[in-house]
Amino acid sequence: MQLVVARIGRAHGIKGEVTVEVRTDEPELRLGPGAVLATEPADTGPLTIETGRVHSGRLLLRFEGVRDRTGAEALRNTLLIAEVDPSELPEDPEEFYDHQLMDLDVVLADGTEIGRITEITHLPSQDLFIVERPDGSEVMIPFVEEIVSEIDLEEQRAVITPPPGLIDESEAVVASPRDDADGEAAEGDAAGDGKRDGA
Repeated sequence: MQLVVARIGRAHGIKGEVTVEVRTDEPELRLGPGAVLATEPADTGPLTIETGRVHSGRLLLRFEGVRDRTGAEALRNTLLIAEVDPSELPEDPEEFYDHQLMDLDVVLADGTEIGRITEITHLPSQDLFIVERPDGSEVMIPFVEEIVSEIDLEEQRAVITPPPGLIDESEAVVASPRDDADGEAAEGDAAGDGKRDGA
């Protein structure tokens, strides 16, 4: 099975390095030197990783045969695709591959249907589930322990306990009043309500 493991960003420097947006929980395994990756568009690859390093929090890769900035820029926005055994599982039981999570039903603890996971976005601070609602709209669910309480692969569902306003904006909690007569919020009303660790 083929999985997208990264997207190539802009060129870095003049020696052929590129930044990459990592889309795998195991970059050291999927994006290590010597890895041969298919690409989208297909005619750009396959690409073989020659070197990799982290610079200012971003992964930089250089591919065999790419030696200058022009060659690196030509690869921009290319998706890198790894061949993965469908039965292979992450070593950590609390981790999941994207393909395991795609199309899971998203429900509340009481069984209320929220929607279906159609995409997973990997951000530097956390991952996001893009969930399609039954009415066709989309909602973003941070994949953090405080919100996603259970992943049940056998039942093909993700159980969530969202804070007010995440699913239904009408339930959002206002942190501070904006209609004071003098225009000033009451002291202490905005003292960090709603801020969650890891979210």
